[in-house]
Amino acid sequence: MSRILIVDDSRTSRKILRNILETAGHEIVAEAMDGQDGINKFKDINPDIVTLDITMPVMDGLEALKNIKAENPAAKVIMVTAAGQQNKMIDAIKLGASEFVTKPFEPEEIVKMVNKLA
Repeated sequence: MSRILIVDDSRTSRKILRNILETAGHEIVAEAMDGQDGINKFKDINPDIVTLDITMPVMDGLEALKNIKAENPAAKVIMVTAAGQQNKMIDAIKLGASEFVTKPFEPEEIVKMVNKLA
């Protein structure tokens, strides 16, 4: 079981991810609504895995990823993106993202990915 932080400005996306991951036996330790909030919670909680939306207000996922990796280079981060954001995914991988998933979510794909990182 992994302790997971979900960072996404969409309440619906957070709820869907929470349901998928909790059903698979993982613990959601916190949720954040933007990149800055996500970084603060990451520092406080030090979760096993972070799911990080790319497009968010205040601070986007790429900027948050840079900060999380600076805080903990071993952090396991799964980037979440809408279809058609391939360039941002390439940037995220260069910045150290572990994996990425696209919306709409495929529950089996997410669970498999989290289990692989755990």
